[in-house]
Amino acid sequence: MRLYYPKSFLQLLFVGFALIALPLIFALVNSAISVDRLANRSQKAVYDAVRATQSSQRLTEQLRALERTARQMLILGDRSLLDTYRIAHQQLLKTAKGFDTLPFDSRQRADLSQILKIERTIYGAFVNPATSVADLQIAVAQFPKLDDLAREITERSNHLIDNQIDAMRHTASTAQRIVYWQLLALLPVALFLMVGFAILITRPIRELEVAIRRLGSGQFAVPVSVSGPEDLQYLGQRLEWMRRRLVDLEEQKNRFLQQVSHELKTPLTSLREGAELLNEEIVGKLTPQQREIAQIMRAKSIELQKLIDDLLKFGAMQFHKLLAERRLVEVRPLIECAAEDQRLALRGKELQLDVKAEDCTLNADPEKIRVIVDNLLSNAIKFSPRAGVVGLSARRDGDHFMIDVTDQGPGIDMRDRTRIFDAFFQGQNTPSGLVQGTGLGLSIVREYVGAHDGVIEVIDDGPGSGAHLRVSLPLQEAEQE
Repeated sequence: MRLYYPKSFLQLLFVGFALIALPLIFALVNSAISVDRLANRSQKAVYDAVRATQSSQRLTEQLRALERTARQMLILGDRSLLDTYRIAHQQLLKTAKGFDTLPFDSRQRADLSQILKIERTIYGAFVNPATSVADLQIAVAQFPKLDDLAREITERSNHLIDNQIDAMRHTASTAQRIVYWQLLALLPVALFLMVGFAILITRPIRELEVAIRRLGSGQFAVPVSVSGPEDLQYLGQRLEWMRRRLVDLEEQKNRFLQQVSHELKTPLTSLREGAELLNEEIVGKLTPQQREIAQIMRAKSIELQKLIDDLLKFGAMQFHKLLAERRLVEVRPLIECAAEDQRLALRGKELQLDVKAEDCTLNADPEKIRVIVDNLLSNAIKFSPRAGVVGLSARRDGDHFMIDVTDQGPGIDMRDRTRIFDAFFQGQNTPSGLVQGTGLGLSIVREYVGAHDGVIEVIDDGPGSGAHLRVSLPLQEAEQE
């Protein structure tokens, strides 16, 4: 399934951050709304509770003022206090009217109606001039009942406040649970979006990194394909163009090497035949000085022949997939054959070859094993001082077969060890001579060892100990038995 990407990498980042932040913003907004609702409800509850308490207290105080005025009129018989009572009566009605906006229950409203009804009876008794003193006493005797009703209204108001507090506490607890579950639900969503967009963002970058690493290591066979935003896809297309360009240059280089190598082989063959005729004295007896020159010509022609063969092998490796044609072979004869091929080069530098090879049967390509040993020996001879010793050992070590080649030369510089097996690389300690190497010998060795699923490495034997190269080839179960 093809993924949809925005046009640019910056848009991808913006969309990713926006989608990741969206659930968190939703949770914050929802929490803010819940807190705002809770605050408004709390504010209203407190306001209603204060009004209910104040109104209840005012009702009680006004009833007591009415009772006090009524008793004064009854005791003193002063009808002039009737105006004061009338004013207090009007205030009581006004206070009772304000109770309509308060969150009173039906019981409180019934009590309030009873208070107003009784008080209206008392007020009528005092207003009527014909009311007897006995009837006024009966009317005043009803004020304790009004006080009880007012107290009950106050108590129910306090109970209403408690109910409001419990309701607010329940609302707060509910809001807290909602926010908590929202966070629990949104955090996985945010985490999923983070992981998803991290994959979307890093995927094209990783593809670019892999493509650049392949190009840097010389692996040009795999086309460069980069998914993602258009700007990264365009960058991948430019890398693909670079890959094709490098492939073309590599093919041109290899064709050039092949052509040059083939062109050099014909005159070099004539040079070798002439050097062999001189060494065999077919054209006449040679003086010691002439024989020495003929031997030098023969040795250098053989060295040139090996360099040209390396160029041809390297070109073949570039054009064809390197496969090992394996079969069961005895290793010791192959090593002895490679050592014999280097006999003349050893004699030319008065070198001693110390061979320690165990008898072992390998499932390997015999020609490639011979080339591996031949190139390692040739490299060791090239860097060895005159009259030195070159060591060659082949042994079984557990489930691997080890081939070690050592010399007494200057060794491999630490700066060269990471590139010593690269094609055409010349190290810091390259010796001077009439015929310089191509830098392909160890590169071919690495390719041939890799074809056998083995590894080649530089062994550090300490300062002044020369170079030490080790080839490790895995033994199959049949070989080990």
